[in-house]
Formats: sequence, C-alpha cells, structure tokens
Amino acid sequence: MTPNLNASSTTRAAPDDRRDRFATLSFKRDVAAPSSVLWQAWTAPAARAVWASPTPSVTMEFLEADTRVGGREVSLCKVEGQPDIRCENGWLELQPAVCSVNYEVVSSEGVTQSVALVTADISDTGERSQLVVTVQLSSLAEDMEAGYRQGFGAGLDNLAGAAERTMVLQRVIKAPRTVVWGAWMNPETLPQWWGPDGFSCRTKRIDLRAGGEWVFDMIGPDGTVFPNHHRYGEVRAEERLGYTLLWGENGPKHADAWASFEDHDGATKVTLGMIFSTAAEFQEAKGFGAVELGLETLGKLERFVAAQ
Repeated sequence: MTPNLNASSTTRAAPDDRRDRFATLSFKRDVAAPSSVLWQAWTAPAARAVWASPTPSVTMEFLEADTRVGGREVSLCKVEGQPDIRCENGWLELQPAVCSVNYEVVSSEGVTQSVALVTADISDTGERSQLVVTVQLSSLAEDMEAGYRQGFGAGLDNLAGAAERTMVLQRVIKAPRTVVWGAWMNPETLPQWWGPDGFSCRTKRIDLRAGGEWVFDMIGPDGTVFPNHHRYGEVRAEERLGYTLLWGENGPKHADAWASFEDHDGATKVTLGMIFSTAAEFQEAKGFGAVELGLETLGKLERFVAAQ
C-alpha cells in the first residue's frame, strides 16, 4: 500500500535524525462484512487494484501481483507532474481470514524512501469483522510517518467500503485444476455452462486473453435477454483471472470481478469475487438472489466438467 508522499519530503534525513526515522503505526477498521469476504478484498490482486489508490488524483499501475507466501506485488503510484513512486510488497505470511504479514519498500527515482513491516490481523464478529493493521516503519526520508498515516488511513477507508460491497462465492470441484481452468478459459466451452440453471448464453464475440472481451446475451428461462460485456485484465494461467462487468456492450461498469483456482486435496477450489460499483448495486444484487444464482453457475461448471 503506497503512502501519500505528498505529505512528506523526499529529502534524506541527516544522521542526527536517526531516532526519528522509526515509528510504529496502528490502524483499526470495523467492516460490515464477514472476515472471509474482508480477506478476499484485502488479498485478491483484482480487489487491491480497486481500493489501493489513496485519492482519486492518484493512479495505481500494478506491474506484478502474486499473493502467496514468497510472492510479491509491485505497483507504481502516479501523480501528474511528480515522479512515480514504486512500491514493492512481499508476502511473508498468509493465514486466510486471520492474519497476513508483508514487507514494503517504497522508492522514487531509484532512491529508497522507506521500508516497513506490515501486519494485518482480522477478527470475525459474525456478519461483521475487524481489521487491525500495524506498520513498523523505517523512514529513509524526512516526515515519512505523516505520509504513511495519511496514505494507509485513506487506503483502509477505501478497503472497508469495497469489502462492504463485495460478494464472494466458493465451490470445491472434484476435478484437477488444469481441467477446471480449461473449461473456464476455452471460448468453446465457457458459454456452454456459464449462468444459473435454466439460462443460456448467446455469444457475439469472445476473446479470453488478457485485454480481450466477451460480449454476449444471457437468456433466461422465460426468454428475457440480459446483455453482458466482460473485459479481461489479468489472466494468470491456472491461477486467476480478473475482469470487469459492464451493463451491455460498452455500457457502464457495474462490478470488478476475479476468479481464482487452488488445488484442494486432488480437487479444485474455485473462488469467484465481485466488487460492485456502488453499495446500492450490491444490495440490489443480493435482493434478487445473486448469491444463489452464482452458486448455481459454479454448480453447472462442476456438472460440465464431470461430464467431459
């Protein structure tokens, strides 16, 4: 997570200021979402891209994203008229829905500005959860503490809002990950199973590569046509994909989505996540049964794979 370096100077601290370079910062957020959902919003690369920017004037460009122990995330924080800020985040510990630990190195124009150890603890209180983030900061430039407080505070506010409009669906499918991925990322087979029970797909064009798109109609059991447009961002073979959902071809975005695939005792655990663009859209989706319909879609995937 990139601190707000507008709130700090990039001048190197003088040797006399060494004792001022170290700080321990703590942030707490109560979130109206279960810990399992908050965990996905906190760790899934597609979700992190939604909330990571501290302010609308900051553009985040993700160069790498590998959320597993030993993996790293590299991003550029871009502000018009200022040098890019590079943030490297390496994952040291990941206990799903409980705890994460990562290091963070922030630099600008090849000069390291700060290093930090970031610990996130999640506790569950039923339909709500609490996130406590502790940052052990070592500044190599003056006033980095203020930048971290502002940047982390804004980012965690964004995270809480995103988690509260996030829907997460999971299913363990009794098939190898290669087979499940192949059924999902094959333009011939995806339209055969996508959608809830009784729905069918009518494809206009489909390209499931990174930068590609799927423009199609979902047709309900009563013949109602629902225009859809998926735009694909990251595609990491047999691990995950990220895409945006639009209301019809080139229509307004209504969700950022991702799917991840994990080995699970010889089977495949599929996680499908969606961050709706607004809280109202999230509530509307829940109201018409999006959770149940989404689980039906994953059930169709399982039946399709089993029949192959």
